[in-house]
Amino acid sequence: MARVRLLQNEEAPPKSKDLFEKIERNGATVLNLYRAVAHSPSTISSFVKLGNVLLNRAELSPKLRELAILRIAFLLGSEYEMIQHLPIALEAGVSQKQVECIHRWEESNVFNEEDQAVLQYTDEVTLNTKSKNQTFKTLGKYLNERSIVELTLSIGYWGMVARVLVPLEIEVEDRSIVSTKELLGKS
Repeated sequence: MARVRLLQNEEAPPKSKDLFEKIERNGATVLNLYRAVAHSPSTISSFVKLGNVLLNRAELSPKLRELAILRIAFLLGSEYEMIQHLPIALEAGVSQKQVECIHRWEESNVFNEEDQAVLQYTDEVTLNTKSKNQTFKTLGKYLNERSIVELTLSIGYWGMVARVLVPLEIEVEDRSIVSTKELLGKS
């Protein structure tokens, strides 16, 4: 059970309630994560918007983004994040075998060199904030500066998400999302 109430539409502060209604009108799902963050009505809109922009308007390959998110979920113990992003990752081109090997990617042969560069960078930034010069140089062989910045933003954002989900013990919805469209709606 979550450590904070998961605010339903009728009990949410006006700004949060308006956002929930907009999400639903757009055909998307109001996640339990949002229902917890809704306790902070001055931040919820920006919180949701940044995630949506990184999911929907970034140049960074969705597959690489999702590999990073799955790795973050593993590293930070965010079961919620892992469950919610699994269908999105598969939709984005992450293979089932890659999902199964995300916890030990360094020992696996199912990740190409670009995937490995992204996962190494994700590990270092998630666990140490800083990355090694060699890691960054290797990443630059595969990603341009915009994609590197978007990857870094994604690591920061989904790391923050895990750091909200885990300590607040937010449980997964009775029915998890099944696609990016269900998460983002018609946008």
